[in-house]
Amino acid sequence: MDRSVRRVRSVVKPYQGYVYAYPHKTAYRPLLPAPALQDVWAGEPLDALFLYLHVPFCEMRCGFCNLFTRTGAPEELTGAYLDALDRQATAVLDALDSLDTGDAPAFATAAFGGGTPTYLTAPELERLCDIAARFPGFGSGPLGVETSPATATTDRLSVLAERGTTRISIGVQSFLDEEARAAVRPQKRAEVEAALDRIRAVGFPILNIDLIYGIDGQTPATWMHSLDAALAWRPEEIYLYPLYVRPLTGLGRRAQDWDDQRLTLYGIGRDHLLAEGYEQVSMRMFRLPSAEAGGTEYCCQTDGMVGLGCGARSYTSRLHYSFEYAVGASQVRSIIDDYVREPDFTTARVGFELDADEQRRRHLVQSLLQANGVDRNAYRARFGADPMDDFPADLKPFGDRGWLEESGDAVRLTPEGLAHSDAIGPALFSSRVRSLMDAYEAR
Repeated sequence: MDRSVRRVRSVVKPYQGYVYAYPHKTAYRPLLPAPALQDVWAGEPLDALFLYLHVPFCEMRCGFCNLFTRTGAPEELTGAYLDALDRQATAVLDALDSLDTGDAPAFATAAFGGGTPTYLTAPELERLCDIAARFPGFGSGPLGVETSPATATTDRLSVLAERGTTRISIGVQSFLDEEARAAVRPQKRAEVEAALDRIRAVGFPILNIDLIYGIDGQTPATWMHSLDAALAWRPEEIYLYPLYVRPLTGLGRRAQDWDDQRLTLYGIGRDHLLAEGYEQVSMRMFRLPSAEAGGTEYCCQTDGMVGLGCGARSYTSRLHYSFEYAVGASQVRSIIDDYVREPDFTTARVGFELDADEQRRRHLVQSLLQANGVDRNAYRARFGADPMDDFPADLKPFGDRGWLEESGDAVRLTPEGLAHSDAIGPALFSSRVRSLMDAYEAR
């Protein structure tokens, strides 16, 4: 199969938005009246839940970052934040335990994200794990944790290993110091490699390395340099992220369009990793095939996700909910301050209700952006129809472009389609979601 990426500018702009969840938080609105958590979770399967703890702190703010995070949090704030996480955990556990299901809730998968969870000290990470351990099943399944070169210290990593972490993800972005500076991530390669040494020495089963393409001044040669530097560690997973210029972030506006450059670098990275024995899971994710592969990435159909922390989302089949969303530093700090003072976590405050059409659309969007595509039998079993019949007008343009193919019991993107995932995902958003996102005022 020809895996080349077109070098000419696409009629459709290929980089419109990274769809890692549907709908985006900018479609969330205050829930009035705020429903009680026990009502939100009533009737939901509770036997294989996903626990996510969000730590909204970093040692620095990268120029490309639009995550919900703040820098320079003092010890009294991180301590107060852990206190609030503990209070929220109590509210969630009380709500789940109050449901008359006959079986206790069980958590099969967990992740700590951010921000940078390892911004916390080793004793604070111990407490974070203690909070997570209140949830039945924690520690018996996969646990993924995000880290950074500066905070991947031996004492922190040792705590995480002792508490059952199976996957460490480190944001390297580039192994060239000048490119790291261009992305407003002032780190040295020696610091990165020392952190990778420590991670491998502690012995986590899965190491993921994040790299970014499209950095100002990056060339095919320098991109290959970073790819080969990452491959020297033979990470079990590698994520390749295109650089986005985000509103309210440090890189500001680019003076030129660089879609062609990013498509070219994407093709180089993808082909190189495939030649090195990696398999492609999505536009961004590549992993070494093994019996242990998978499990700590967010499952594309995970509805039973319980999020703790002011930047975390929770997913049920009918409602996605969180707290307020912001990117600007002062607004983020204000939301964190409100969170640590919050005495009552018994309700869902901000969210999006999914009707039958939105549930179908979410399943389609999240599945189609994976290399395996939509399992038509699983879709029929869940919704009683075929995805091609439910969304003919949405899917036909992709088939006409050669981006979509039907293969047996699957509908999947072609290699060219995967390369355009960041155009295909947003194009599948409902008119309701697009209207809400358009009306959202960035903070």
